[in-house]
Amino acid sequence: MIRIYNTLTKTKEEFKPVQEGKAGIYLCGPTVYKPSHIGHMVGPVIFDAVKRYLAYNGYDVHLVINITDVDDKIIGEANALAITAAAVADEMTADYWANLEAMSVKESVYAFPKVSDYIPHIIDFVQKLIDKEFAYESEGDVYYDVGKFPDYGKLSHRSIEQMSGEGGSTAAKKHTPFDFALWKSAKPNEPFWESPWGKGRPGWHIECSVMSREILGETFDIHGGGLDLVFPHHENEVAQSEARHGKPMCNFWMHNGLMQASSETGKLGGRNTKAVSEDSAAVSEGASAPVVSEDSAGAAPSLTSSQEQETNKISKSKGASAFRDMLKQFTPETIRFFLLSTHYRRPIDFSTERIEEVGKGLETFYRFFKRFEKITGQNFYQLDAPALRKELTPSSIGVDLRNKFLEFMDDDFNTGGAVGVLFDFLRTLNKFIDDTKLEDGSKRGSSDEDALIKGATLLRELALTLGLFITQQASRQCSGTELTGKNGELIDKLLTLLIELRQTARKNKDFSTGDKIRNDLQSFGVVLTDRPDGTEWTIG
Repeated sequence: MIRIYNTLTKTKEEFKPVQEGKAGIYLCGPTVYKPSHIGHMVGPVIFDAVKRYLAYNGYDVHLVINITDVDDKIIGEANALAITAAAVADEMTADYWANLEAMSVKESVYAFPKVSDYIPHIIDFVQKLIDKEFAYESEGDVYYDVGKFPDYGKLSHRSIEQMSGEGGSTAAKKHTPFDFALWKSAKPNEPFWESPWGKGRPGWHIECSVMSREILGETFDIHGGGLDLVFPHHENEVAQSEARHGKPMCNFWMHNGLMQASSETGKLGGRNTKAVSEDSAAVSEGASAPVVSEDSAGAAPSLTSSQEQETNKISKSKGASAFRDMLKQFTPETIRFFLLSTHYRRPIDFSTERIEEVGKGLETFYRFFKRFEKITGQNFYQLDAPALRKELTPSSIGVDLRNKFLEFMDDDFNTGGAVGVLFDFLRTLNKFIDDTKLEDGSKRGSSDEDALIKGATLLRELALTLGLFITQQASRQCSGTELTGKNGELIDKLLTLLIELRQTARKNKDFSTGDKIRNDLQSFGVVLTDRPDGTEWTIG
């Protein structure tokens, strides 16, 4: 039984799909005005893992990630570059998709709806809210009348009395400071669309209500997003969709923790970062989400609370590097492993040192894969692992660990705990090889080898549910057989020569020279592993 923590109810609930055997997930995607950074990868990687695990449990899953290509920030960037807003959005969308492809996410996404493709649907949705008297037109703008929706605040668990309204240039147009924009009248030199209320463009919140409805239905299974989106964005989506349809927008609201610098809370790279507190760590235990105010015209009110915090958003202006540059330093699989090593509701502690540590952990898996292939002659990445969950007899290596892995994932998709089990599994397999002396050539083809193959296949089965070890190219393990080109051949020959010199020194009982070669190579990032049938090397 899969149980999911629901932000709406602040409890873990059994997952029961809207439609038998199917699951629909909507994830709020980026506003495409700057190149993607690592913060943009957090949600897609997490919810891709959720999608994969649900599929492993037999569900036909549709994961939808929207693209906001109509927004004030895009217009501002276009004006700064003296190009059209559409040109900015197209270029940054292509960048985002390329990064998702590198992270093994893009191919598993069912749809990437763009706001600009749904303008007629947005206009129709807004008109329906006006017809139902949940919205009103004012001088070319259209606002949602928060006072007409009694449950406003139920997702963020705040009442109107706990909210502070916003003024600004639109205050005089609104019935109350709490009302938020559904449609904004066009300003000079801005993109616009014709509507019953004049030329204009949609507000931010209405976009997701419309696109999720059109692709997944009036009520779908899971709505995901960062913790900072609980209010106002997701709160306003609830108000819009439930007012229009008279039913829940979705059954589960899942919110991932924010990425933070090692000693800070909130989103990395923004303003007024704060030290990590018990309140931020308590998110995984069901604490109320932190809230922020929207900074665009016609904004909704911010919330006030003793737990309120400024979220510190990763941004290019705050020093966050483009994700494509990060991919030059770390493999996509290393970054994915890093993002999944923490429970999704906890903050992600970001530093390049932390990612490097994760990379070293991954190397232990890659070394096992090479060891496994030397013993069995089979490539780990080509093992035929089951795609669907099923009961196993307790005879195979690691069945108990598999059950532990599934328990973690069944309990609110605890990828952090599941990753820990993968390391336990790895140690179990390596110990089995040592205990059975499988690296002794005389043991090849034995029942022990068959048991090792079954155990490795089980490891691959579990890893695939997290989107790990999909293909050999996903890991950038550098070894003599994997380096290409003249430089690769030269490195291979030089390291082979050094290994031979070390072996000669050891045979001559010149252990100090042998140790110096090993230690110096290790200081350069080259790891030597002595096996009964020879010495392997890898570059971390």
